[in-house]
Amino acid sequence: MQPVPYHHVAVATGTRHVHVAGQIARDADGRPLAPGDLTGQVAHALRGTAAGLRSAGADFGDVVRLTFYVTDWTPEKIGPFMAGVEQVTEELGLPSPLPPASLIGVGHLFEPDVLVEVEATAVLA
Repeated sequence: MQPVPYHHVAVATGTRHVHVAGQIARDADGRPLAPGDLTGQVAHALRGTAAGLRSAGADFGDVVRLTFYVTDWTPEKIGPFMAGVEQVTEELGLPSPLPPASLIGVGHLFEPDVLVEVEATAVLA
């Protein structure tokens, strides 16, 4: 099997589950960030995910599952996608490898400028 940048399995113990709904590249006032830029939108969506986790007393070390939805996915987009992840790895304390993750290509998301959406599930003791 070829190595991937995420774990294939996560085993969690704990009783408190944290589910962070789809995060996108928007500022606090709902204005789009990094329009047309997949790298920038991945970074901003992960920052939003981190903020959601923090609000529940969690961080990326507690995450057991990440799901990424990317519009009009093609394999050529993996470079810009991973560049967005790498851009915030240190800033957000993303583990390496990432927790189990899925990258799902979709035709479109809820607004035409949204290129990526991130969901996270964490488990706390």
